[in-house]
Amino acid sequence: MREDVAMASVRTPDPNPGWLSEIALEETRSRVPILYVEGIPVRVDSHGRVEHVGLLLRGSATTGAMSRTFVSGRVTHGESVRDALLRNLEKDLGPTAFPQLPSSIVPFTVAEYFPLPGVAPLHDARQHAVALVYVVPVTGECNPRQDALELTWMTPQEVLSPLVLDEMEGGRGTLVRQALAYLGALD
Repeated sequence: MREDVAMASVRTPDPNPGWLSEIALEETRSRVPILYVEGIPVRVDSHGRVEHVGLLLRGSATTGAMSRTFVSGRVTHGESVRDALLRNLEKDLGPTAFPQLPSSIVPFTVAEYFPLPGVAPLHDARQHAVALVYVVPVTGECNPRQDALELTWMTPQEVLSPLVLDEMEGGRGTLVRQALAYLGALD
């Protein structure tokens, strides 16, 4: 799937846009990197080993193409990183996902998305973005909201299949692979 097509997904208007209009956001995106948080939801066993990874399925409004992704959203002005991560987890997974964030919130990696394909593994045609990426255990019921069609729980082996990695938008398969390596879940 072409990456520029994958990034053109259906977007539900933010019910609390508070910080920039769509026109101002587009102008800002053309001039400065935008800070995001991304969360890869996981289910873990009683020993903390990853049993399943949750991937969201989204459809593109312009092409009808389907792609897989994980929780992602901007950090708004005056919002803490923790609050941004919790807000975006609730927005994408629902209010009963019950994410388990540690007291010290340190990302497992920092990802950089470039607007031009081929510069780096991660691509976002809209902007230059920097994302703090977290692996987030969730214990509750997840019901995708906003623009996600469904949440699919997959084993680490299923997530790493070429078919699934090819469905990941913007090169996010690279981040899933890095997350599983970080957690020692690569077999």
